[in-house]
Amino acid sequence: MGNSASRNRLCRNKEIPTLITSSKLISSPVMVSAESSPETSSNGSTTPVHNGFRTPSITILHFNDVYNVEEQATEPKAGAARFKTALRSLADKDPLILFSGDILAPSIMSSFTKGEQMVPVMNQFGIHCAVFGNHDFDFGLERLVDVVERTHFPWLMSNVEDNETGCPLAGGILTHTMNWHGWKIGLVGLVEKEWLETLATINADEVTFTDYVDRGRELASSLKKEGCDYVIALTHMRTPNDIRLAENVEEIDLILGGHDHVYEELKVNGKTILKSGTDFREFSALTLTQQSKGVNVDIKKVVVDSAFEPDAELKEALSKYEEIVGKKMEEDLGSFSVDLDGRFSSIRTSETNLGNFVCDIMLASCNGDVALLNSGTLRSDRIHPKGEFKMRDLMTILPMLDPLLVLEVTGEKLLAALENGVSQYPKLEGRFPQVAGVQFVFDPNGEPGSRVVRDSVKIGDEYLDLTSTYRMVTKAYMKDGRDGYNMLVDCPILQDEEQCPMLSTAVQNHFTAIQSHLGKSRRNSIHRQSLVLLSRRHSLIRQDDEVPPSARGSGHARLGRSVSTDSALSTASSGSVSSACSKRSRWSLSRQESFHELEDLACKLAPKVEGRIVLATDEVLEELSMKRAMHSVSVIEEEDEPITPLSPKNKPNPLT
Repeated sequence: MGNSASRNRLCRNKEIPTLITSSKLISSPVMVSAESSPETSSNGSTTPVHNGFRTPSITILHFNDVYNVEEQATEPKAGAARFKTALRSLADKDPLILFSGDILAPSIMSSFTKGEQMVPVMNQFGIHCAVFGNHDFDFGLERLVDVVERTHFPWLMSNVEDNETGCPLAGGILTHTMNWHGWKIGLVGLVEKEWLETLATINADEVTFTDYVDRGRELASSLKKEGCDYVIALTHMRTPNDIRLAENVEEIDLILGGHDHVYEELKVNGKTILKSGTDFREFSALTLTQQSKGVNVDIKKVVVDSAFEPDAELKEALSKYEEIVGKKMEEDLGSFSVDLDGRFSSIRTSETNLGNFVCDIMLASCNGDVALLNSGTLRSDRIHPKGEFKMRDLMTILPMLDPLLVLEVTGEKLLAALENGVSQYPKLEGRFPQVAGVQFVFDPNGEPGSRVVRDSVKIGDEYLDLTSTYRMVTKAYMKDGRDGYNMLVDCPILQDEEQCPMLSTAVQNHFTAIQSHLGKSRRNSIHRQSLVLLSRRHSLIRQDDEVPPSARGSGHARLGRSVSTDSALSTASSGSVSSACSKRSRWSLSRQESFHELEDLACKLAPKVEGRIVLATDEVLEELSMKRAMHSVSVIEEEDEPITPLSPKNKPNPLT
């Protein structure tokens, strides 16, 4: 009985036979047995020996989207150790255990461990096959590949190819075939383009996505021709996409999904679509029974409450990660060249270099036009001296799990949000904004709600258009109308919390990307969070978006995905608003400037105050009036001779 043999198709048109015994692809200490033996055919593929017996039914356990290994204060108590006990309670069924993605992040513990605690969890659960979820990429491709190599089961990624390797992304496989109690089961893993395009750590231009319907039909048909009795699609996509898959691919018999954190059972085109909850709170026990007219699917929801005792072995294995968290706090992330100003007296009344650093990363990780952060997010209330920056420093600044999201905002609502941000100045209110991709002037003597000088507001290097729409990266907290940002409540969500990283994770990824760019990581890859810090509304990005991929050189890194503000191009500006504004220096940049140089600048870790938020003075207002009259849209002028961003001529005028 149990699992006897498997063939994994790793890359398109490449089949690598793999015998499953008790090694890499089947280390199941909980409940798996393997009594029948495989034999290998002349073509190198694996042909199972069924010992002449096929059971009339088999059991499958399915779960998806699990994050917090700790038990909860209220029912269902959940927790990974209790979840293992619940799985084990069905060991007499010798079930096939399948997982539909999202396990490495987000959670408080994963912020420190990068999901390391989930390796023993997955292996002790005895998972037999999984598909990747979007949050499995939160800590980058190198990290995910490292985790995959240490799990005892295959991961599917059937419809996304890494152009760098020519194989499925993250070391996944195309299909997986198993023999389970005489049933020949074929598995494919399908994901949607929507979340793939939002991954901050993956270069979307360097992967090839094939529509899940087309690839699902192709691979399921192939599996049926190879003799599979039953084809299961493990998916990580929204329910409407699962429905579309069920409606259009006859060869797929069952869809076990993830991504939506719901318990949901649907019947579409005679096929069952199942989502099995979230966060170790529940899972599904499916019984597949062969009948004369097909296979009947019976589903039981198992709630992981206090009726199940935590498994002692897994509980002990997880206890050491509490110690790891303590050690991780002392881990060096990078080395800053300047002090970071996180004092409440600064960040709640003015632009600061710490606020610029964090907001630039927000914009880069979520591909926005503008980033807006309430300064109450930054909690350290101190100067962080230049030099080594540790995880403890990051957690002091960002102690909360703050999910990001991307909103579609009109220019009018963006202006209203800026007005709210400065409405309580000079009170030390947490609503005061820290920003990226935007610069503006405000008059502290104006009436609250009418303090922002409207002609001063620029997004990238365009003047604000009240009727245009913009991609705003912000926190879910602000979208909920907190700190007076009620103008954001009804704004459409372009990327939700599931499609964006946690803020602290995005900052960690920035340091990881620097290490990769400098060649200091184990696997230096094109897939990482962008270090080019420009708004999508910056003319350099607009020009780059107009260049077709075929026309780009091999060394050209397209900027259109993960970019931030002008900070990467800027050099020193005065810490004093008035002195910064009094300088008439021009900021120029050749359009031929190498994007690599812009990333080199980010690697210097020297964020500065740049004149993004400027207090109005008579001199400032007079200069604004002159520039508005003579200035068109772009602030970047092409030079006859390229000028490096470090040139003394290149200091930014915050009003330009």
